[in-house]
Amino acid sequence: MTTKNKYHHGDLRPSLLDAATETIKEGGVEALSLRKLAEKVGVSRTATYHHFKDKHDLLCAVAAQGFVTWREIEQEIFNNANVAINERYRQFVFRYIDFAANNPALYDLMFGSTLWKHDKSNQDLRDVAYPVFQHQVEMTKTWQENGILPEGENTLRLAQVTWGTMHGIARLLIDGVYADASSIEEMCECAVNVFLSAANRQ
Repeated sequence: MTTKNKYHHGDLRPSLLDAATETIKEGGVEALSLRKLAEKVGVSRTATYHHFKDKHDLLCAVAAQGFVTWREIEQEIFNNANVAINERYRQFVFRYIDFAANNPALYDLMFGSTLWKHDKSNQDLRDVAYPVFQHQVEMTKTWQENGILPEGENTLRLAQVTWGTMHGIARLLIDGVYADASSIEEMCECAVNVFLSAANRQ
């Protein structure tokens, strides 16, 4: 069956991305190649080059899809008016660590040096990732205005510090430094309490 017959227009790229994400999840970035991806999906290698010019381009696309998934999660939390805003902040921290724990290889790709060091990310990835970063700054501003986070701090720096805290916990988990789930949960709870108490002391 030819690629044209097997896939409708626009169907192949999502299928390739899903298969690439699954491959990375199972074996890391090293396990992925356009040739192996083509075999996994059941198309010719040439067909993959219609959508991704090389492996790096494919990795950027997988990372971008990861950011889209995370953006949907954080917006779901932030916009849930049925939950108290301080509880939404707590959920945000815990869901971030949960996302990293359930997708360690993808998380590494999204936030690691493979795509970001020496400005190796492509424009398509930056177009997705940067608005996600900006949304966290906007959320931080709202949390400050509602007394959840310290209002006197610079919003951008506070967003960077809270993100850095979550990223550090995620890395400890992914790298196996603190693999015990109970330790990670207590770290998350501690981080939430520290930031909330700092706001209450103002």
